[in-house]
Amino acid sequence: MKHVVVVEDDAVNALLLRTVLQRRGGYKVTVTEDPHQLMTMARAGEVDLVVLDVSLNESRWNGELVNGIDICRILKRDADTSRIPVLLATAHAMRGDAQRFIDESGADDYVSKPVELDGFIAQVRRWLPEAA
Repeated sequence: MKHVVVVEDDAVNALLLRTVLQRRGGYKVTVTEDPHQLMTMARAGEVDLVVLDVSLNESRWNGELVNGIDICRILKRDADTSRIPVLLATAHAMRGDAQRFIDESGADDYVSKPVELDGFIAQVRRWLPEAA
């Protein structure tokens, strides 16, 4: 079973993403706000895809506040984790934002909030074609 890690600080969004990924996608899902937990799992080869909120309020990396752009850069610069697909998720959906966020972070894709559930699952499946 493919493992998706959702990095999200909003409890309602986290629950929605977890539920749709599990029920409609058939994925194992871990929700966290902790970049250290994400990196530990990713370096251990336990992560197949990351859905990463751009705006995080309390996430810290080595004592410093970080957002989703920062965490994505950390993932993509690490040789052990750079191959893991990252989908940025954000409510900042103005024209041009998607490409700017992808360019700044090195992310592989982008999903705007509120998430359109069928489209979101189809997008995840493009990155993870097999659920098992």
